[in-house]
Formats: sequence, structure tokens, C-alpha cells
Amino acid sequence: MAVRAMQEATFMILTALANGSQHGYGIIADVQEISGGQVRLRPGTLYTALDRLRADELIGVDREEIVDGRLRRYYRLTPAGTKRLAAEAARLQAHATVALTRLDPAGGMAT
Repeated sequence: MAVRAMQEATFMILTALANGSQHGYGIIADVQEISGGQVRLRPGTLYTALDRLRADELIGVDREEIVDGRLRRYYRLTPAGTKRLAAEAARLQAHATVALTRLDPAGGMAT
């Protein structure tokens, strides 16, 4: 059975966590940076996605700490999350390669 394409926000969250564990605000900032400002996650969107990704066992809680009287939870990729991210990145790369090949069949952009 084929795996569904991943939503962009999900892909970006997993990509942010591929560099190591992060807390929510760190993920939001990293996603904005790695997307060149194209993806801006709101906290509600992020935490809904994090809950779903935990339920799907693609991420887990790495650790928790109290900062300024508030709980800060750090998330990490699981082995299943790493595998799923790698598969999605390969899928996107394959599709992009085909598109770019078709746009440039004779060394110039198709018109």
C-alpha cells in the first residue's frame, strides 16, 4: 500500500527535528528559517501536528524541563520518523527531477 504524500508543515517539522531535539518555539523558528520564511507555523498548528506525530510514533518526547515556571517539552524524531522523512524527501526529489528534466529537455527552459 502506498503512503500518502506528507503535508508541507509536517515535512518541515520533521526536517527541523532531523537536526536534533527541539522545543516548540525552536521548531517554529527552525521551520521558518529552513523554509526561507515561506512556512510560518502558528503555535496551535504546531502543537496539533506534534500531537498527531506522537500518536503516529514519528516523534517522541526527548525531555522536559521547567523554564520560568513553565513546562518546556523537547521533541525528537523516532527511528520510524527518520525513515518516513527520508522516504518523503526521496519522493519529492524524484518528482522534482522529473519536472526539471521536462522543463529543460534541450538545455533551455520550456516556453
